Amino acid sequence: MSSPRFLLSDVSFDQAEEQAVLDVIRSRWLSLGPQTEAFEREFAQFTGAPHAVAVTNGTTALHLALISLGIGPGDEVLVPSYTFVATANAVRHAGATPVFVDITGPHDLNIDPTLIEAAVTPATRAILVVHLAGFIADMDRVMEIARRHNLVVVEDACHAVGATYRSPRPNSSLNGLQAGVLGDAGCFSFFANKNMATGEGGMLVTTHEEVAQRARLGRSHGMTKSSWDKAKGRATGYDVVQSGYNYRPTELVSALGRVQLAKLPANMRRRGELVQAYREQLSHLPLEIPFLGREGGYHIMPVLVRAAEDREPLRSELQRLGVQTSVHYPPVHQFTHFRSFVRQDSGLERTCDASAREFTLPLHPGLSDEDIGEICKLCSDAVEAVCGQPTGLAETSKS
Repeated sequence: MSSPRFLLSDVSFDQAEEQAVLDVIRSRWLSLGPQTEAFEREFAQFTGAPHAVAVTNGTTALHLALISLGIGPGDEVLVPSYTFVATANAVRHAGATPVFVDITGPHDLNIDPTLIEAAVTPATRAILVVHLAGFIADMDRVMEIARRHNLVVVEDACHAVGATYRSPRPNSSLNGLQAGVLGDAGCFSFFANKNMATGEGGMLVTTHEEVAQRARLGRSHGMTKSSWDKAKGRATGYDVVQSGYNYRPTELVSALGRVQLAKLPANMRRRGELVQAYREQLSHLPLEIPFLGREGGYHIMPVLVRAAEDREPLRSELQRLGVQTSVHYPPVHQFTHFRSFVRQDSGLERTCDASAREFTLPLHPGLSDEDIGEICKLCSDAVEAVCGQPTGLAETSKS
């Protein structure tokens, strides 16, 4: 099978990334060191977080955030099932139990705050919020619930780097803050398909100094000093003061991250333009588009068919026409490993419904306006072929 004409995602790399990697290789220092220190400093400044801790990936960031906030065996963590499995896996890594909460609906694929409160039990210790597709959840209500029940809040902001919270409440203290600094800790991924791509890599941000300190120790075996500290003469030995892991990023990842961070504002603007074009040109089709009218991180472009049985035939037709698609995501609670964690009264109908109807269209800064027009025309052709409904979009996009 030939490669699709329109890829789901693509990296935004040029000579700047090549030079950054070459500089690290020539420096001959490959492990945790000056590039990572600079990346953490620049990322903290960008997000407005007092503390940033670079790690190996988004999953380890979530794990460290949870354990650094004191989450462990016997604790329950409220989490959406509509997410990538890493979110729930991180809860299990911490020894805690994930409790799945339904989403708001097909128009808003984020966790429903009303259902969060209903799921709280005496064992609940944390809420793990996911900002799906880059659109920030209703953090005013989430934080109000957390304060009422003395819960900590971790943001899975792996889709939402650089996204700004626009509160519907004009006097909200959270209005204008970035994703990741709205709760007690925020976690980011720099996987190859993310808006900031380093292949692998992640970042934990927090407003709490003690959480950042525990995370720094936790990412490096609980050791008080690093090899870079010793190389720079800042230490001759070390102590181990807590249990820990090898979650250290490489200097190559951090160097790429610094370049990608500098490009992020322009890339986000372009992603926003592409999403707006999609919203306008798909409006004639019998598809639901989540998060309409909202600004965000624009990580993916999710759409929902009206009938679940049409999704896979439609995706197959788009693949034949050269448009790569994906599904974000199968419900976590339906995976074999997580079925035992589902409460009998959990009521995850909205998650199941949206997941069965959702598919994701290409979105990355390398797409042109003409590309979006062509993709939307091919969507129109595919919908007509699969559903038998004339749309008129082909004529509209030509005018």
